[in-house]
Amino acid sequence: MEKPRDIGFAIKSIANLIRRNLDRTFSAPEFDGLTGMQNAVMGYIMNQTVKQEVFQRDIEKEFNIRRSTVTVMLQSLEQKGYIRRIPVSCDARLKKIILTEKAEKMQKMVRSEIDRFHEKLEENLTKEEREQLLVLLGKIKQNLE
Repeated sequence: MEKPRDIGFAIKSIANLIRRNLDRTFSAPEFDGLTGMQNAVMGYIMNQTVKQEVFQRDIEKEFNIRRSTVTVMLQSLEQKGYIRRIPVSCDARLKKIILTEKAEKMQKMVRSEIDRFHEKLEENLTKEEREQLLVLLGKIKQNLE
């Protein structure tokens, strides 16, 4: 009988495969060399700006990544012309993040690839298995927070 794998190792292994697959997809010339994480952040900004202003701290919290990591990523996106950081009147230190027209066009292509990727991830799962997996991953996340 095969020894069960550690949950942490299994999650890390899958996370690495997901990152590699997305990075490979988005390394195509039409995606301008953006990483999977950069595309995920732009997708988040696009979805959230419909409801509210987005600030760097929102991205840090949503993706559970450090301030320094987000700073470097946003600087890169700004240099490539995908985002703009606009000062807000109530606090000169805060800058809301908005997507440029270039980013909005890119996100339409990205969304199509992401949808295809999610179909691949879930192709052998039933609806019930998918829902149960999300519940279990949510519990593991809570354990770590």
